[in-house]
Amino acid sequence: MRINKFLAACGVASRRECDKLIASGAVLINGQVAKIGANVGDDDNVTVNGTAVSVKKNEYYILNKPKGYLCTVRDDKGRKTVMDLMPPNIGRIYPVGRLDYDSEGLLILTTDGELAQHLTHPSNEVPKTYLVKIEGTITEAGLNPIRSGVDIGGYVTKKCKAHIVETNKAYTKIHVTITEGKNREVRKMFEAIGKQVTLLKRIKVGEINLRGLDRGAYRKLSKEEVAYLLSI
Repeated sequence: MRINKFLAACGVASRRECDKLIASGAVLINGQVAKIGANVGDDDNVTVNGTAVSVKKNEYYILNKPKGYLCTVRDDKGRKTVMDLMPPNIGRIYPVGRLDYDSEGLLILTTDGELAQHLTHPSNEVPKTYLVKIEGTITEAGLNPIRSGVDIGGYVTKKCKAHIVETNKAYTKIHVTITEGKNREVRKMFEAIGKQVTLLKRIKVGEINLRGLDRGAYRKLSKEEVAYLLSI
């Protein structure tokens, strides 16, 4: 494994920051100053500023994100982030994908870059299901443009699934399943057909759901759930 990737897997810093540490001479491999691009094996001893480091076991969490939190590790403006909801001193863990500030629901956080890449890469078309609440009414036929793909400003969305789950004169609730993740995509899809979204909640990634998880609460994913996520 390349030394910068190894250090990042140990939770030292990002790969770019690790390259800076290596260039400064702070990283030793078996007592010798490491060079950028060097490889590290299972039996090698690696230290950073004199402290031994080793690869940490990956962590996997599911969080029921409330509105009013940013999906980022830190915010320069001091706004609340999803990290404020996680255990203190949890270490270098990252949210996978995005839920905007006004949206809520299922968010996966992990130290596993492979899983994050798998879930977010467009070619994998991982299905994500949302509960969407709009003002007023709409018919099933009125959802056909959403299903077929709509222009959200220079980009036509892929075909998706959508069906009404509750309706009255004041509002309509709809389940929408998409396989891509453009910024504010679901909101823009409904704006394109003249409907205002008043609630947007991600309720499933694949078949992983929020069952039993209150707003703001989190739990660890099981090995079986992680294996499933890597398989979809």
